[in-house]
Amino acid sequence: MRAKQLLGIAIAILLAFAAGFVWGTLGRSNTAAALQASDIRGDLLAARAAVLDARVAIYSANFGEASGHLEDARALLGRAHQRLQDLGRDDEAERVTAALANVDEAQRTSVRLDASANGRAGEAAKLLSDLLAGQRPR
Repeated sequence: MRAKQLLGIAIAILLAFAAGFVWGTLGRSNTAAALQASDIRGDLLAARAAVLDARVAIYSANFGEASGHLEDARALLGRAHQRLQDLGRDDEAERVTAALANVDEAQRTSVRLDASANGRAGEAAKLLSDLLAGQRPR
């Protein structure tokens, strides 16, 4: 009788362990997806902040500082673009590519000490704002 009780307890412990393992594994994929989404959003928010900082620098005629901010934005947008492509979110990746093109053009014009870089940076900031808000481009 004692052996049957010990066997029953051992089986119950093994079943509880197996159920906990399965439950933990199922939740991990949701957590990983949420983490990836928050990483992408963080990159997009940081890129938008860098573009807005560049606009302030351009307005202040500090083109060297503006170029640095735009370079930071380019790196962040490149990383976000790659992550979006890896996740198969091609529509959003294309929108990041459009913002990246505006950042590149803004940087080229800021290097030439041209205040029209502010407009291109503004377009990039608008695209990023729309992307973060989940809207379609206008």
